[in-house]
Amino acid sequence: MKKQILVIGSGVAGLTSALRLQHDGYTVTLYEQRDHVGGKMGQIKGNGYTFDLGPTIVMMPHIYKEVLAYTGVNPDDYIQFTPLDPMYRITFQDGETIDATTDLEKMTYDFEQRTPGTAQGFLSYLNDTYTKYQVAKDHFIEKSFRKRTDFYNPKTLWNALKLKTFDSAHHTLSKYIKDEKIQKMLSFQTLYIGISPKKGPSIYTIIPMIETLYGVHYAKGGMYAYAQALERRFKELGGKIVLNTRVDEVLFDNQVAKGIRIKDQIIEADAVVVNADFPHAMNNLIKDPKVKGKYTEEKINNMAYSCSVFLMYIGLKKKVPSLKVHNLYFGGDFDQNLDEIFSGTLPHDPAYYIYSPSQIDETVAPLGHEAIYVLVPVPELKTATFTWTDEIKENYKQKIFAKMKQLEGLEDMEEHIDFYTTMTPPDFEADLSAQFGATFGLAPTLGQSNYFRPKNVHPYAKKLYFAGSSVHPGAGVPIAITSGKLVHSEVKKDV
Repeated sequence: MKKQILVIGSGVAGLTSALRLQHDGYTVTLYEQRDHVGGKMGQIKGNGYTFDLGPTIVMMPHIYKEVLAYTGVNPDDYIQFTPLDPMYRITFQDGETIDATTDLEKMTYDFEQRTPGTAQGFLSYLNDTYTKYQVAKDHFIEKSFRKRTDFYNPKTLWNALKLKTFDSAHHTLSKYIKDEKIQKMLSFQTLYIGISPKKGPSIYTIIPMIETLYGVHYAKGGMYAYAQALERRFKELGGKIVLNTRVDEVLFDNQVAKGIRIKDQIIEADAVVVNADFPHAMNNLIKDPKVKGKYTEEKINNMAYSCSVFLMYIGLKKKVPSLKVHNLYFGGDFDQNLDEIFSGTLPHDPAYYIYSPSQIDETVAPLGHEAIYVLVPVPELKTATFTWTDEIKENYKQKIFAKMKQLEGLEDMEEHIDFYTTMTPPDFEADLSAQFGATFGLAPTLGQSNYFRPKNVHPYAKKLYFAGSSVHPGAGVPIAITSGKLVHSEVKKDV
């Protein structure tokens, strides 16, 4: 008889682990509390517009494709990726713009023209960071840490020293590049995983390196098309998805996972994979203190969390050709902006990001219209010194609108709004079970990374596994996909 695996949550890590396990002969049932799969890789639709709920930037598409290829199909039959060049446009407070390009020759030339000596520093940064990335990938990112000796051994510790993680991402970049604008251009990406470049370990300088060498791509139909591709293939293989169903508890017998409880219904299984946010799962789904282990409610609530985001989804009855697909706008004082986000203050002059997939994808907005997604990093709820009232949401919307109306083509944007909705930290907490509304899960601090991050194989119970942004190896879609891959490998060892 086939082994029964239950997966709680259909974020990208849950979907990828479920798909791999179903392909390998397990009978997998996936439970999702919302009415569609994807988790934060969700979708918002209205009035003819289609918006990605959360992630928008595709890096390293080969990682996305490998999951589908593993199951014996051509990924191109399920998802189409288009490379973007420029990858994104950055606009500084003084109005200067820099286009981040995949043309390394052009990027190097442009940097050198701005500040002599920058080209040498940039190429040295790429070389050194690529070397660190290979070490990180082989010895940390694609490796599960089941026991102490998986980390505390001479080989792993030696490779950890090679990464030189005790410095911050921003300070490490400043050793290579002196131009402050280029420093910002190459350090803001730590916000992709919810941590300040001033605080994030230096290993996260790999993100702009990966963008430069591997490019940024667009998934036709938006990021949600990838969740749909995984869902389609999972069902083709016989996998079962149960939507609109909230799991109430993971059940154990002598610290061995035996199934789940949904209201009064008990569903037995040979193993349980939890893709719900780890902090939420430990506080709400794991009732047995022995299984919680060190992750008591007090411990969970005192851990460090990523920032959150204020999101606006705007449909415009006009085109704005001045926009690229990805656009980043820096506020006045970037350091102050970061300090405010991570000290709990709503930024008064924030940096913000505009994603406009309708620039190249006619399927996401009515003809002649524009779909615009606006993201502003803000504090998570534990740190926040304010409450998200309707008044604060409206005032902050108007603050961002005032900045947007200074952009070419958006001067009269309010007259053309055809659709509007928003997501705030309380929404992430209520709708997606993100602890404290922290969009990217637990912060990837040095003390919450690699061996020190919650593990894929739970150390306090057998047959219980965790996948997602708050567990190893961390946040970001390619990393979450890797998390699902690690869980798949670990389940196969045990079940």
